[in-house]
Amino acid sequence: MIFEKEYLKKDHLDGFDHYKYNSKDTGLLSIYVMHPFWNWVVQYCPKNIAPNLLTFSGFLCTCFMYVMFAAIDYSFLTSDPDVPEVNPLPRWTWYFAGILLFLAYTLDGIDGKQARRTGTSGPLGELFDHGLDSYTAGLIPVAMYSIFSRSARYSIPPFRMFFLMWNILINFYLSHFEKYNTGVLFLPWGYDFTMWGTIITFLLTGIFGHELWYYVFPGGITNGICVELILYISALISNVPIVAYNIYRSYKDKTGYMRSFPEAVRPLIPLLLFFGITFLWILESPSNVVTKDPRALFFLMGTIFSNISCRIIVAQMSSTRCDWFNWMLLPTLLVVLISGATQWAALEMFLLYVLCIATSIAHIHYGTCVVRQMCRHFKINCFSIKKPSD
Repeated sequence: MIFEKEYLKKDHLDGFDHYKYNSKDTGLLSIYVMHPFWNWVVQYCPKNIAPNLLTFSGFLCTCFMYVMFAAIDYSFLTSDPDVPEVNPLPRWTWYFAGILLFLAYTLDGIDGKQARRTGTSGPLGELFDHGLDSYTAGLIPVAMYSIFSRSARYSIPPFRMFFLMWNILINFYLSHFEKYNTGVLFLPWGYDFTMWGTIITFLLTGIFGHELWYYVFPGGITNGICVELILYISALISNVPIVAYNIYRSYKDKTGYMRSFPEAVRPLIPLLLFFGITFLWILESPSNVVTKDPRALFFLMGTIFSNISCRIIVAQMSSTRCDWFNWMLLPTLLVVLISGATQWAALEMFLLYVLCIATSIAHIHYGTCVVRQMCRHFKINCFSIKKPSD
């Protein structure tokens, strides 16, 4: 069958057999607000509902939100004050987006608790959860871009959004890079604040309209600059140094895997290569692809990033060596080289769309096959709970 390919090797499966979940959550919002709320919510969830079904339902909420904005605001122009001929989005879309994101956030918060309630905790649930999270890491900021538009007057143009996207993706990746070396998943403080900030922003936009974000502080500081500064500064203060410190402590206290420096940084190689390829693309693009179709480019970035992330998640959970290269980088680089050599804008856009479709199919195939292989290995179902008689 098409979904019977075995991507996981024997050492992966052996590592999963001995895997035990190890995480630390020190976020004040998470500990004192969200976990008590999720503990209350999960009590109303029937025990015959599989945790992975909750995870996947939350992922579908995020996907539906993304598709909604892609269908009615593909080019990020509906909130642009400089393009009055484009009708603004109806208020209900912002409310709906806020509700969908809240549902996704809640379902993502209770899936692990449901697993413990039903006695179905295991490596598959964590891999499934974090794998889907790696995809939503690219979908949510793109959906939020519709609030502010691509206008440089109050927001940021697509070229700057490209770097903001990479800032978000890299910070997501660093948490799993950290666990790859320390053996502990330190849940970042910024996640809960970011999710609530995004939900509140959608709801405020629904109440007051997208014009709410048309402001300029003294010195010409616009909303776009504020968002950029918040995301970059928070990464530099609350994530990057903490990740570096936790890895340093694991070496000092000898609590981590104690890998050599080349082996420790090995997971960063495919991510840096991917950033370099996409950066070269937007610099040398004959059609100025980041402005011509930023949504397609950002979607491609999110898809390949998710595939790279899934592979480091498999490696850190199974205590195996991470891949230093991702094959999806080859066709991406080929498209960049062909576009640069031919300088044919129409061909470049065609290849971009083909690449989006091909990498999406390949990534879905990879994820589906890995899940099915783990289900066969552990003799479990993904979306249902086996009865003892089974």
